[in-house]
Amino acid sequence: MATPIKVVLSEDVENLGSSGDVVRVRPGYARNFLIPRGLAVPATASNLARVDELKRAAASRAQKELAGAEEQAKKIGGVSVKIARAVGDENKMYGSVTTRDIEEAFAKAGVEIDRKKLALAEPIKNLGLHEVALKLHPKVSVQLKVEVVKEA
Repeated sequence: MATPIKVVLSEDVENLGSSGDVVRVRPGYARNFLIPRGLAVPATASNLARVDELKRAAASRAQKELAGAEEQAKKIGGVSVKIARAVGDENKMYGSVTTRDIEEAFAKAGVEIDRKKLALAEPIKNLGLHEVALKLHPKVSVQLKVEVVKEA
């Protein structure tokens, strides 16, 4: 088994730590994932001396991201979309509405969202008004209103 190594996180990593933290991870995880993506740097003496600088930079970046996410949430919160689907006997829908369909419907409405941030446990398979959570930031999420209607 490989011996864990220490790295200094340069960005927040979910389930690992926040920016500026010194964490122990497996060498392969650091070498193949964290370091190439710029999420961490090796814990050398010079990088450990920069920990305070990294924490300050991360705090200011996080504050800007939070403000941007809150602003985007206000913009998105008032928008609702209708998605038309073919319906058979007894109002049974053919197929389903997925995150891709929701992303495209909001793009047509002039609002850009990332479907990877949509919290849709399973595709929508029935008509009506549905609320889908969009996680813009770890502290900011907004409920999107998606109405699935019968195609004319």
